[in-house]
Amino acid sequence: MLAMTLSRLSLLKWQKGTPKFNPTLQPTLGVQDLPVLQPATLNDAFIRLAFQHTIDWQVEAQFAHSFAEEFAATSNAIPSAVYIGLVKRSRGLSVLFTKRTAHLPTHAGQVCFPGGRLEPTDMSPKDAAVRETFEELGIAPQFIEPLGQHPIFTTTTGFAMCPIVGMVHEGYQLKTCINEVAEVFEVPLDVLLNPKHHHLHEVATEHGAHRYFSITWHEHFILGSYRSVGTKSLSFPSRCRTAAQ
Repeated sequence: MLAMTLSRLSLLKWQKGTPKFNPTLQPTLGVQDLPVLQPATLNDAFIRLAFQHTIDWQVEAQFAHSFAEEFAATSNAIPSAVYIGLVKRSRGLSVLFTKRTAHLPTHAGQVCFPGGRLEPTDMSPKDAAVRETFEELGIAPQFIEPLGQHPIFTTTTGFAMCPIVGMVHEGYQLKTCINEVAEVFEVPLDVLLNPKHHHLHEVATEHGAHRYFSITWHEHFILGSYRSVGTKSLSFPSRCRTAAQ
């Protein structure tokens, strides 16, 4: 269940907009009801243990065509990676988000995770995610601890995005790249992973109906193909819980 709900996170981001398109005004559809995650699954110890298991990822049928296990299966999409950073706070874990500046050529003004395309110097998506987090937010690599990754998601803007999930440890300092990052904020993990906050929208385009998920947190409208990152295995947390006993 944890994996299924986390999967919706990668689905929140990286959707292509149009000049006349207002994502906040599009009608909502009914979505698959997912059980609310137990509090015991929303801590770093459980998530760390979960990623030590082989996960049989399961994605909601309407988005299954957008996911792949390898970059080789994503056609001509640009290999990229994002870092879904978990920060320990007094109320529990929070997830780090950025808002991109309005003048950027792609994803301008959108709420997203730090990340970008893989460079020749990157040995893996994990390396790219760590590097991009440092370049965009100034968080030094010694404060970043990757725990695992989700399947690769192909965006409508031509990127093959590999989400890396991990910790951002205490002691880091933000030094944002002002050319790329307009704002940095956090959303509590229990809010992001509560299915009652997940809204599925549909908009008619010249290429047919397009669907995307959204979550609202204060003034931030987080949209795209995220719903943390598709839907994952219901049996995954049960296996992890058994292993921890």
